[in-house]
Amino acid sequence: MMRRAWKEEGACLLALLCFAVALLLPVGQDVIGNRVAWLAEPGLLLGLGIAALAAAGQAALALRGLAVGLILLAVCVAGAWVPLAAISRQFAVLGAEAPVGLQGLGVWVFVLGLGFLVWRTLGLLSEAAGKGDSKGFAALLVPGLFGAWLIYLWQVGVTGFGVPTVLLPSPERIAAIFMASTDTLIADFYQTFIKSVLTGFLMGCGSGFLVAILVDRVPFLQRGLLPLGNFVSALPIVGVAPIMVMWFGFDWQSKAAVVVIMTFFPMLVNTITGLHATQAMERDLMRSYGASYLQTLVRVRLPNALPFIFNALKINSTLALIGAIVAEFFGTPIVGMGFRISTEIGRMNVEMVWATIAVAAVAGSLFYGLLALAERAATFWHPSYR
Repeated sequence: MMRRAWKEEGACLLALLCFAVALLLPVGQDVIGNRVAWLAEPGLLLGLGIAALAAAGQAALALRGLAVGLILLAVCVAGAWVPLAAISRQFAVLGAEAPVGLQGLGVWVFVLGLGFLVWRTLGLLSEAAGKGDSKGFAALLVPGLFGAWLIYLWQVGVTGFGVPTVLLPSPERIAAIFMASTDTLIADFYQTFIKSVLTGFLMGCGSGFLVAILVDRVPFLQRGLLPLGNFVSALPIVGVAPIMVMWFGFDWQSKAAVVVIMTFFPMLVNTITGLHATQAMERDLMRSYGASYLQTLVRVRLPNALPFIFNALKINSTLALIGAIVAEFFGTPIVGMGFRISTEIGRMNVEMVWATIAVAAVAGSLFYGLLALAERAATFWHPSYR
């Protein structure tokens, strides 16, 4: 029983220990170098106290459920401002000459304790995601909160340790340049994603699917085409992209051609594998009914191949975006995400580079998510979902 309690509530106990240790350590120093304690900063002390009470209460009572997870989440959000406020105060007191990092060791121990509390909060929300009416809400909340926690650590670490912007800008600076350059980023997104990625994705996946049907119907093509496919798939993008630019020009057509090459063979191989996944008993049953090849293909073999087809679509959703961005490094009009990255990194405008990367990451994630939802709607009958 005690082992189970430690396993479940150990994160809160560790958080409480970190908060207690943090109280004994300074949160900064003043102009003449004296250490500043938590008691000298009532606002910071209040945040530490609330977080410590929440950790102690959870560890003592071992409460469960979505409501408890949301309460702990509110405490974590309320306590998240403490390190940022302490770091801002330190720079306000000492200015640009402020030593960073160890002068506020209590703040970093507090961040560690807050991490343990966030860990337990996400654990409670994950438990709620597997049951009850709140299943869908909690399932979306957990990954979002985990991503927000990573961004928060990024912000605290970069500002607290004074990392130069040229090495790693803070999320705050990236967000500021994002808001100031919205029109440019939208134009780059349209050029790269809408024109190059979607066009090449549809052409590559569509042609790969049709050729897979032909290969399935004509067996000798499988022996001759698949080894060639493995060879083409091994070609590096940096070698193919300049050739496509020479063939199709500097506009989006050459980038779409690179995407077609990258997405064609994953779709071909996965579709053939899916078509062969139909069991011999099912094919014999359709033959006993007098079904033609087309009827067997449409009614039995393609439905069985859908998980493999969607697997190829999800793989290609990331390959297509990577291929289009890399292809833009080798020649493009003065627009596009790849062009923006290569140009701005030469100007040492790192914030703009990260803003473009953020747009690409969000677009790729949403694209993948839409395909996953479509897969769920089309293959709900599959054993993996039952």
